[in-house]
Amino acid sequence: MGFNETDLNNTVNLPSTFLLDTGQRNISKNHHDIEYVLLLTLKAFIMIFIILCALLGNLLVIVSVMRHHKLRVITNYFVVSLALADMLVALFAMTFNASVELFGRWLFGYFMCDVWNSLDVFFSTVSILHLCCISVDRYYAIVQPLDYPLIMTNVRLGTMLSVVWCFPTVMSFLPIFAGWYTTNEHLEYRRNYPDVCVFQVNKFYAVVSSCVSFWVPGIIMIAMYYKIYREADRQERIIISRSSLRSRGSSLLRNVSTFSQSNTSRVGVISLTVIGFCTAPCIYSVQLFVQLNLRDRMSEYGGVYKKLIFLINRSLNINGISAGLTSLPTVDQSSPEPQPEEPPITSSSKMKRERKAARTLGIIMSAFLACWLPFFLWYIITALCDSCESGEVVVAVVFWVGYFNSALNPLIYAYFNREFRAAFRKTLESCCRAIGPVRDLRQVHRKQDLVHSNASSELHVNNQLRNSEMTNVHIEACI
Repeated sequence: MGFNETDLNNTVNLPSTFLLDTGQRNISKNHHDIEYVLLLTLKAFIMIFIILCALLGNLLVIVSVMRHHKLRVITNYFVVSLALADMLVALFAMTFNASVELFGRWLFGYFMCDVWNSLDVFFSTVSILHLCCISVDRYYAIVQPLDYPLIMTNVRLGTMLSVVWCFPTVMSFLPIFAGWYTTNEHLEYRRNYPDVCVFQVNKFYAVVSSCVSFWVPGIIMIAMYYKIYREADRQERIIISRSSLRSRGSSLLRNVSTFSQSNTSRVGVISLTVIGFCTAPCIYSVQLFVQLNLRDRMSEYGGVYKKLIFLINRSLNINGISAGLTSLPTVDQSSPEPQPEEPPITSSSKMKRERKAARTLGIIMSAFLACWLPFFLWYIITALCDSCESGEVVVAVVFWVGYFNSALNPLIYAYFNREFRAAFRKTLESCCRAIGPVRDLRQVHRKQDLVHSNASSELHVNNQLRNSEMTNVHIEACI
């Protein structure tokens, strides 16, 4: 029995086709494996980066506030508590989620699945409620600054923090361990497949938990920030209108800044300092410091003062402002020259700080909405819509974008808050001090030289003032 030509060709061709198909499958499989490894590496890098940023950044916030007394104000107690919540989000929510994304299945059993879901809901809700409390605190500090110390007391601060940390347990541990959050079918499925940990909720729990964790705090934050913005805008308009009046009154400086008597060699200099806005009917108050040589005779002071009062009143009347300077001041020769005081904090500079705080709050709120809004939209839509399905990539993205908010908060504080930025810098420098002892020694020497130079300059100025033998005449007017 032999082979014909057709059989021979078939016998030869079959192995060739089989080998070709096998080679293509191997190439495709290798290509798929490379893509999978690259994608897995990218996912691991992004997740580890977010976790480290959340841990180290929030730890830096806590350490900086503990080290610097200047940062120990009521608002920053909320910030420290928020940083602690964000750290716990990174430790107990992000890490478990990353393990599922990287290994493709749940590794820790049925009970730990409930623990993870509870911790995830709990710490995420605590973080969001902290942002809400910070917005309320900033509202009272900016809109009602006089009542703020009476409203935001230590007792109220402790009460708010206690509620923020305790209330989320009602929406996390209790319904999850009791099985109220999902359907009976899903609970049975989890018992049969313990390596699957999917947080599938029923409609009632989805609505209530999303309102408590996001929608209600988000609406409060938007309302608070809107009121803060309106108040800041209103006060800015007031400051602008007062500045125009102040510029009119400042023209008296050009009229009475210097005066001289042609028949004598005595010259006096007047300096005007705006102290601040006083109560009606005053627009603002001024102080005049007149320096006269002690060699001048006391009998001639009266004429000098009368001339000063005449010049000031005439200048004010020219500018359409009624003067309140009607009596002669007293002269105290024995009192030493007053020490220079730090310039008072004007309403303008204070308003700039409050507007900056409001802008920082707005940035925090915008970051909060950008991070958590996609998740809660997906969360409520998939729970209420039975036919709506989403892929694994979408679920992973909305989860980790929400987690990213815990890493953003310390970055926002560092960049937009000058006091936090300085505290962060000092804290990091103290941590790195052991690395460069020689550099630190040089800095110490430079500081010592600077202190010595400042001390010498101060001694020289004091000697100059002591030799000048000048007296100060203090004149106050309410304009």
